[in-house]
Amino acid sequence: MFYRFVRSVVSFALRLFYRVKVNAGRADFDGPVMYVGNHPNGLIDPALIFVISRRHVTFLAKAPLFKMPGIGQILKGLGALPVYRKQDDPTLMAKNEGTLEGAAGALVQGRAITLFPEGKSHSEPALAEVKTGAARIALRAARQGAKVQVVPVGLTYAEKNRFRSEVLIDVGQPIDAAALLPAPGQDEAEAVRKLTAVIADGLRRITLNLEQWEDLPLIQFAEALYALRTGEAASDPERMRGFAKGIQLFRAEQSDRFQRIRAELVTFRDHLHLARVNPQDLKLIYRPLPVLWFVIRNLAALALGLPLFALGLALFAVPFYVPRLLPAWLKVDLDAQATVKFFATLLIAPVWIALLTAAGWALFRLPGALIGLLGSLPLAIFTRYFLEHWRRVFQDVRTFFAVGTRASLKARLSSEGERLAAQVEAVAQELRPRVVDAPSNPAIKTG
Repeated sequence: MFYRFVRSVVSFALRLFYRVKVNAGRADFDGPVMYVGNHPNGLIDPALIFVISRRHVTFLAKAPLFKMPGIGQILKGLGALPVYRKQDDPTLMAKNEGTLEGAAGALVQGRAITLFPEGKSHSEPALAEVKTGAARIALRAARQGAKVQVVPVGLTYAEKNRFRSEVLIDVGQPIDAAALLPAPGQDEAEAVRKLTAVIADGLRRITLNLEQWEDLPLIQFAEALYALRTGEAASDPERMRGFAKGIQLFRAEQSDRFQRIRAELVTFRDHLHLARVNPQDLKLIYRPLPVLWFVIRNLAALALGLPLFALGLALFAVPFYVPRLLPAWLKVDLDAQATVKFFATLLIAPVWIALLTAAGWALFRLPGALIGLLGSLPLAIFTRYFLEHWRRVFQDVRTFFAVGTRASLKARLSSEGERLAAQVEAVAQELRPRVVDAPSNPAIKTG
């Protein structure tokens, strides 16, 4: 009961905090399953497992979290298992044997578990070294007859520390741990090493790995131009991963050509930035009737929604802005900022709703209390989405005046964009055979 309650609340809150997208043919597997993920965003990463699986999942979490007020009680209530890390307290490392045995036992019982084999949350541009713990647990359970599926989960955040930014959850092909069990008499350590390598490979296939963070805006822009030329949707996760692999090859093997195209892309991106448009805006065609309907529709929405928005902003200024300011006050690292904001909101919001309910009772008795209790959350959500909607409207209006009313500027930018997009497409075609590869490891199921 406690697990289902926490899962429901956290899943709902995560979909308010982020724009969550799931890319998976299948995510909720039966039988013994070990979800393994990359770890760029603190406690948000394990919380996102609630989104893809309705099963009761046993989490493995670093031991210090169990001592944190509130978080520790929740982890214990969820049945999580502590992992003792050398950097936390080397004297407690021996306790990990019990954790490994408990995790393997859960798999033998046909349950699902989750762990993050990098062993740390971080903000590096590439996957960190994958530790052997996941492989050791999976092989231990497989040796006892459990048909363990190790399922890689890739988490890609657009801006992980910001409200309403996008997070993509990619679920990879399950890995059959039993296929890598050592034969009698063979080296157990070698089997652990091989399975660890397969897990790392599975995670690399579904995560965005960069040599440096400075490459990310370049990749995003080049991918957007490519999508513009091909008529496909931009920000395709698989294509973005292909571009991330390709840029490493391109830079290493054709340095002069890479630098030339990079300089042209940066210059053109600056031109679009000055015009306050993005590549997709260059294909927009404005016709009088749709423009008129856009104006009428949004003016009506503004007239009807602005009073409610103003009320919501006045009533919820504290729960809206205090979580945003906390990371700066506490001076937390980037990979923990979203965790602080998210859980601060989860803590403050119900307290604030209780205060509004009490205020409603004090002012208007039962009707006021009911309005405070039942109307607070819908009003808070409306206020948040109203703000987000009008940010998009202002961007659309700005784009219209930037290129919709200036035909010569739009034509010049479109021509330059087409020329660069053709170059990007040519490079992509050259590198495609070496970048796009199908899973070839026999331990990875393809069905």
